[in-house]
Amino acid sequence: YGYNNQINHELSMLQIITATIILDYKNKNSTQQDINILKDIAAQVAILHADHHVVIVSSGAVGAGKNFIRNYEGTISQKKAAASVGNPLLLKMYDEVFGLHGIKVAQSLLERQHFSNRQQFLQLKETYEELWSNGIIPIANENDVVSNRELKFSDNDELATLIASGFGAAYLLLCTVSGGLLDSEGKLIEKIDEIDQNILGFVNNKKSALGSGGMASKLTFTKLATQMGIKVVIFGMKTENGLLKAYEGTAGTNFTAKPNKVKAKDKWMASSGISVGKVYIDEGAAKAVLARKSLLAVGVKSFEGSFTKGELIEIYKENQELLGVGKSKVNTEDLSQKEGLVVVHADDIVLL
Repeated sequence: YGYNNQINHELSMLQIITATIILDYKNKNSTQQDINILKDIAAQVAILHADHHVVIVSSGAVGAGKNFIRNYEGTISQKKAAASVGNPLLLKMYDEVFGLHGIKVAQSLLERQHFSNRQQFLQLKETYEELWSNGIIPIANENDVVSNRELKFSDNDELATLIASGFGAAYLLLCTVSGGLLDSEGKLIEKIDEIDQNILGFVNNKKSALGSGGMASKLTFTKLATQMGIKVVIFGMKTENGLLKAYEGTAGTNFTAKPNKVKAKDKWMASSGISVGKVYIDEGAAKAVLARKSLLAVGVKSFEGSFTKGELIEIYKENQELLGVGKSKVNTEDLSQKEGLVVVHADDIVLL
């Protein structure tokens, strides 16, 4: 692929869902094909690793460990126990296949607070930069052992997008069994410039057997990522060199990145994934916000959730269209005081 040996400081974010492959490989009935797929993933990532900083977001800890839990029925405590068994198995598998290329991997178990808290996020970023400087690939996964149900990531599509957006990635590659977004006739849509209602109409809501997220989830987070200036490709590993071709834009469904000059701190705020409330505003307030003016309480028609001063909230038009996110200057109780009250200052609004 003609890469040079100098490190390119663009950041490639790769999400490879391999839970079933790893689980089968640990079973007595594992097949050589499963092993080869996992090795194929490592071989292709190794090529990108030569010139890019890479993060792999992987599901599979619960699936890899649940066979070791007697009478497994999928209760919360059983899932946490399975994850605690499966996490080292998952990492061991990645360590073995990447070891064939002389590459070390590191486990990165993440919780939502690592993104919602600015200081913790910066510490996470510094840790990843230290790993990259030593030629080590982080393998990220949710910390299922301790995550509370209320604060869980919706799926690994969200986790991958939070990392990509927060770190200012150049690429977000999402692997799926369908190989991309298919139209109503089952044909691959190769390029999408705008995710609108027509595109969403092609979604089959069935989730992938290999992970928690389906195509609807992928499109939701793809839209956020492209608005942050990240090129997104939804691809499949059934295509020969599918991951590398996705990176080159010659496989899967390619989503055009939007021009973006958002500051690093604003990218973190827009992608922190911890907004605790929503406000719905009238047309006049929407025009003001789009003109980079502050949001006043008089323009708020309704709201959802309970938030306090300093917490992140999502700003919507009355027709449910998301305009942006911002740091609230008020508590929900204050919204009844319409006269002259600033809900979100212009400097604290990130338009999406």
